[in-house]
Amino acid sequence: MKRTIALTAAILVTLSACSLPASNPNARNGNGSLAVGTLGDPIPTAPPTATRAPILDDLTAVDSVDGVIEIREKLFVAQINDIYSTLEDYLGKTLKYEGIFTSYTWDETGETYRSVIRYGPGCCGTDGNAGFEVTWDGAYPSENDWVECVGTLEMYNEGNYSFLRLDLDSLTVLDVRGAEYVTQ
Repeated sequence: MKRTIALTAAILVTLSACSLPASNPNARNGNGSLAVGTLGDPIPTAPPTATRAPILDDLTAVDSVDGVIEIREKLFVAQINDIYSTLEDYLGKTLKYEGIFTSYTWDETGETYRSVIRYGPGCCGTDGNAGFEVTWDGAYPSENDWVECVGTLEMYNEGNYSFLRLDLDSLTVLDVRGAEYVTQ
């Protein structure tokens, strides 16, 4: 009987983590930092050294045309994760990808932050986000528009934290939407 109760309690604790309320995917934490990558934790100033998965070496080489690294729908999450884990290989490089345009205004400062994302794996299925914050001198599209963005990956500082964003060269609204939910 005690074993059954312990097993039931363990299952309930495991399942209760998924019942936590979802946070705003573009929310800033208490110090104002944008959720980039995990959309909640700032990027460390000195990125850790990581080992690239062999398949991504092949993808990067194949998907880099005229110096532009294209992040494709297939293995979208894997390529985004590779960029975050090996920043030194990507900072200053031009990236191109498609996704959902979204924005968030931080109430404490009134500052608006914009990003191009796709929904990816998270705690409870596809409740995570993959993509980058973007900055652009032109007019921004409407919320939830499907866009293609091309820009240079840069790191910037806000307060005591560093963040990644794409400084865009182009931001184009597309008529045909790709996969909004990606798992790999």
